[in-house]
Amino acid sequence: MKKLATLILLAVTTSFFAQKKFEGKAIYMSKTTMDMSRFGNKMTEQQKKQMKARMKNFLEKTYTLTFNRSESSFKENVSLEAPGGASGRSWGRSNGQGSIYKNVQDRKMIEDVEQFSKRFLVTEEMEQPKWELGTETKKIGQYTCYKATMTKEDTSIDWGSMFGRGRNNTAKKDSTKTDAKESAPKKRILSITAWYTPQVPVSAGPDTYWGLPGLILELSAGRTTMLCTEITINPDDAIAIKTPTKGKKVNRDEYNKIVKEKTEEIRNQFKNRRRGGGRS
Repeated sequence: MKKLATLILLAVTTSFFAQKKFEGKAIYMSKTTMDMSRFGNKMTEQQKKQMKARMKNFLEKTYTLTFNRSESSFKENVSLEAPGGASGRSWGRSNGQGSIYKNVQDRKMIEDVEQFSKRFLVTEEMEQPKWELGTETKKIGQYTCYKATMTKEDTSIDWGSMFGRGRNNTAKKDSTKTDAKESAPKKRILSITAWYTPQVPVSAGPDTYWGLPGLILELSAGRTTMLCTEITINPDDAIAIKTPTKGKKVNRDEYNKIVKEKTEEIRNQFKNRRRGGGRS
């Protein structure tokens, strides 16, 4: 019965795809919760609240997904802040994200990223996600959505561990006892839940997610939840989705290595300044 329902959904979606024109845009609100347990007793509850307030621009964002039958572009909506504003020094601008372009026909994904004053085009081949389709439904706005789940390895940058305190000292003390197997980074497994609607027949979704017989309107991955709050189908003004072309082309592993090495370099520079009394 479950397989039959899935086949019916795919058949309905395929018929919709036969339309000559089908394009639109969707607005998403994204919220991420912080794992404050990593700080233990080093911070008071008041300090934790202050950190959450400073991190608000990083933890709560809005994005626009533009799409047609084969392409999509996912981009953060960045608003200009008044000069000297209180949030001008917030950490919310440090993630380096530009846009994520996906082409389901060519199976190509390009993340346009600016990091350390350099622009990168992180290019990946899009392998079909191993979604497990369910029959559970719920309404999101006027759309009927179906549930899908999967688990996968999280290959994104783990900023928390890169900026974690005390890791280097521990590594130095235990270096004589660790072997290659123990020093290898542990795989991070991500559990993902998506709610998609065949009423919007595109295999697209927020962030890097796709591969379902309908637009993903809600997605939970780890500590982040993204919810679609507005959809516009076939607007009067044509939607232009451009393939990113400016930047250094790298694959995901190469990009992560560059970021890790540069971050370590900055950390060492910061430590040296502190040892020198704040002067270089």
